[in-house]
Amino acid sequence: MKKISYTLEEIEVVSRQLLDEVPGKTLLFYGDMGVGKTTLIKSLAHHLGVKDVTGSPTFGLVNEYEGEHRSKIYHFDFYRINDEIEALDIGIEDYLYTGAWVFIEWPEKIEGLLPEDAVAVRIEKSADGRRELSF
Repeated sequence: MKKISYTLEEIEVVSRQLLDEVPGKTLLFYGDMGVGKTTLIKSLAHHLGVKDVTGSPTFGLVNEYEGEHRSKIYHFDFYRINDEIEALDIGIEDYLYTGAWVFIEWPEKIEGLLPEDAVAVRIEKSADGRRELSF
């Protein structure tokens, strides 16, 4: 397991490092509300060539972005779903096996649907405001 400690001012460097070192394209973001999951995903999308404004898809469940060379990036936020059936209803399985980058916030809500090769990214906030990221 790799661990990185960072401040929000260092997020661009950390997100580039994360993209360079993760072994897969499906990333599962675990962490408390307000720890910076969406902020990190925004930075990851920027590095992948997304020009659109990115934000949390909490109410729509998924945001689709176009990156470099017309590549697709999918950002899910399952905070508000009640069960895996809701994720199946939006076609989560179709997204997971496209070969595109897939970023999922609150993956614990759909544990039974996640691919085995998905990479867990855990973020914690320390008392001094630094983030501790592990994957």
